[in-house]
Amino acid sequence: MTQNRSDQGRRPALYTPEERVRRDATAWTLVQGILAPLQFLAFAVSLVFVLRYIYTGVGYEAATISIIVKTGFLYVIMITGAIWEKVVFGQYLLAPAFYWEDVFSFGVIALHTAYLLSLFTGVLDPVGQMTLALVAYATYAVNAAQFILKLRAARLDAAVPA
Repeated sequence: MTQNRSDQGRRPALYTPEERVRRDATAWTLVQGILAPLQFLAFAVSLVFVLRYIYTGVGYEAATISIIVKTGFLYVIMITGAIWEKVVFGQYLLAPAFYWEDVFSFGVIALHTAYLLSLFTGVLDPVGQMTLALVAYATYAVNAAQFILKLRAARLDAAVPA
């Protein structure tokens, strides 16, 4: 019986050797590596604008533009991430290695999209919109932590001799 585990009973390795080769060979890995910190920067800047608006009532336009920019990054990283998963794992989303991260990402996207809908339909007032954005940002922060933990796991896997 062949398992992808070390002798110490560790969790399964994140990548098979073939998947690791595909991951390292595709330009989509670099794309994700560039987009992820840019998205986080957009998130951090936007969070400041949103909190400023909520606490002072000033800067609605800046907060709104920053949320739209952050949401744009989210859509782009989700699309390119799906392509990356297809190249590495053979399916566009919900590959076993990233199943729960992808599931949670759907929630993140749903909340960001709900914000955009509330903005363009006027169904929520500005404070409601900003509150929805904060909820979307909280889910994004959890999802980002999920991916950071996966990145750490991949680095730990790479450090263990085969």
